Amino acid sequence: MVIKRIDPDKAHDLLQSDLGFQYLDVRMPEEFAEGHVPESTNIPIMIRGDGGVGLRMNPEFVDCVEAEFPADTKIILGCQKGGRSQKAADLLSEKGFSNLHDMRGGYVGETDVLGNITFPGWNSRGLPTTRK
Repeated sequence: MVIKRIDPDKAHDLLQSDLGFQYLDVRMPEEFAEGHVPESTNIPIMIRGDGGVGLRMNPEFVDCVEAEFPADTKIILGCQKGGRSQKAADLLSEKGFSNLHDMRGGYVGETDVLGNITFPGWNSRGLPTTRK
């Protein structure tokens, strides 16, 4: 299955259209609470390890997404910087989701080793956000 990569501006346009796109935020709940794309759904691909230490893959991620969305839903996936959403798209594609769009740059944007934004994400571009 081909996973389309789009930039945040294209994601915004698709979400504003009448084409029925849904935004799936795969960040941790605390990241999501700090700000997110309006009307998005949060299902984290990573969860805290035992005792709240470290991170590990969420073994229920795909099951949770399948419970929330039919496999033909037009889904835009996003995370903090772009890495986790790409992994999420791969997992969902393997399970038969057929209309996936991975948003490059995530919510904040891609950064270099010093933390400087090299490709602006959703928030860095000034697109609408919420904490609700």
